[in-house]
Amino acid sequence: MTILRSFYTMFKLMRVHQYVKNGFILLPLFFAARITHWPLLLNALFAFVAFSICASALYIFNDIQDVNEDRLHPKKCKRPLAAGEISIKAASLLAVLLLGLGLTVMWFCSERAFFILVFYLILNAAYCVYLKHIPIMDISIIAMGFVMRLFVGSFCTDVPLSMWIVVMTFLLALFLALAKRRDDVLIFNETGKKMRKVVDGYNLTFVNNAMVLMAAVVIVAYLQYTTSPEVRERLHSDYLYLTAVFVVLGILRYLQLAFVHGQTGSPTRVLLRDLFLQLILAGWLISFGVILYWKI
Repeated sequence: MTILRSFYTMFKLMRVHQYVKNGFILLPLFFAARITHWPLLLNALFAFVAFSICASALYIFNDIQDVNEDRLHPKKCKRPLAAGEISIKAASLLAVLLLGLGLTVMWFCSERAFFILVFYLILNAAYCVYLKHIPIMDISIIAMGFVMRLFVGSFCTDVPLSMWIVVMTFLLALFLALAKRRDDVLIFNETGKKMRKVVDGYNLTFVNNAMVLMAAVVIVAYLQYTTSPEVRERLHSDYLYLTAVFVVLGILRYLQLAFVHGQTGSPTRVLLRDLFLQLILAGWLISFGVILYWKI
């Protein structure tokens, strides 16, 4: 029972549920209509695993840095380090092992992807120590992390990235980061406790308006992408714009969850807990996949 408990604690510490975000590594293959090319897909999956376990090392490093603040947070106080379920020494050792394993696997996937991962790790280490305390810079680095995932996927499969995909990913990630920061602002407004120093640079009016702005820009960018003559010619379809229905619905549902139901914490948890959002995402994947792969 003790062994099972230890594995569960390690599982929570690594934040395995956050690996969903690393699915962006597979997007270059998907948008290039090459997701069924098994050698490329296998290499991308190895890159996904490598990136994920390195990200876990970063999460552990961040939890070590924030352990005192997390103990005051109504939700984060349940994290293994904040709750005292694992020692800082043991967590540090696990982080080092994960980092070494992840970097080794990524090197064999692609040297260029390896250097992107190294840059990602350095940038996020700086984020954990200092940059997360700078308003706007904090959410920008989160958004850049998603773009770097795209480049990892592109480099390890030799599939070129569309400018549109990069821009839309950055904008969508900014939207989601703002939603997460909104949660910190709400907690501060309700309890008077600052979960992050960076909260001083935000208030509810700014975050709400910024979220709506980003939502509108994401939708416009997606429509521009799906109706672009270059994209229509390259993907051999005039019907990609139909998938915008799911993008609009997804954005509206997320705004509803944030503004009406107050669910503005981790975007990953929001997605995993909301069936409607999952159905919208599935609808987009299926419709885009059918149009793209069946050449409709």
